[in-house]
Amino acid sequence: MTAIPLPQSWQDDATVLGAWMFLREPVLAEAAGDAGYDYVCIDMQHGLASYTDAVAMLQALGRSAAAPVVRVPWNEPGIIGRVLDAGALGVIIPMVNDAQDAERAVAACRYAPAGSRSFGPVTAITRHGVQYLGTANEQVACIPMIETVEAVERIDEILAVPGIDAVYVGPSDLSLTMGLPPLADHDDADFLDALATVVDSCDRNGVVPGVHASPALAAVRAKQGFRMITVGFDQMPVMAALRADLASSQAAVGG
Repeated sequence: MTAIPLPQSWQDDATVLGAWMFLREPVLAEAAGDAGYDYVCIDMQHGLASYTDAVAMLQALGRSAAAPVVRVPWNEPGIIGRVLDAGALGVIIPMVNDAQDAERAVAACRYAPAGSRSFGPVTAITRHGVQYLGTANEQVACIPMIETVEAVERIDEILAVPGIDAVYVGPSDLSLTMGLPPLADHDDADFLDALATVVDSCDRNGVVPGVHASPALAAVRAKQGFRMITVGFDQMPVMAALRADLASSQAAVGG
């Protein structure tokens, strides 16, 4: 099965739902792809995956239609190029706070003349076909993160940079920069205004607004205008299920 690139899905104004891989387990990435998520993101910033782990997880996603996405550790062209060469069709890039940061992110994701990505997509060609060079600049989603007050204040100048497909709001870091606890949601008016500011700028600039969320927040975020919403996770549900199974078993045997 061929992965469906996110830019292709967004052409139909679709809202895409994704799974997030904190752990370094290819079987879980494969399961997420098989489950029917529109994208599966391997987290190399705060998750456990090394580059070697990410390559194995990208390979495990190879038989699903889910777009393979990687959140890289930083806005640095070396690691962005490596995960793209390994077959990622989207890169989430942390801490993009101004137009210069955005320009660096775009350049790392695009081949010349649109950018400065070096050519050598050995695994990407195996996964996506010999036509990869001619299609990569259109199929690869460049997704800077918006996760600070500074980035929200500069969102219009960030989105004025050509080549950005989507932005991805990190609500925990955004909360911290606003003096709030690092949570996915708040009733705080300034926090809600920040989300609305991002969505409004995206609408005016033809960029897809994305956000780190949860199943409980999916309807709320979709109503707010977000069209890329992460709702599935590997670590927390697995841990919760393990604890629940132990608790019910202890109650059953009187332990």
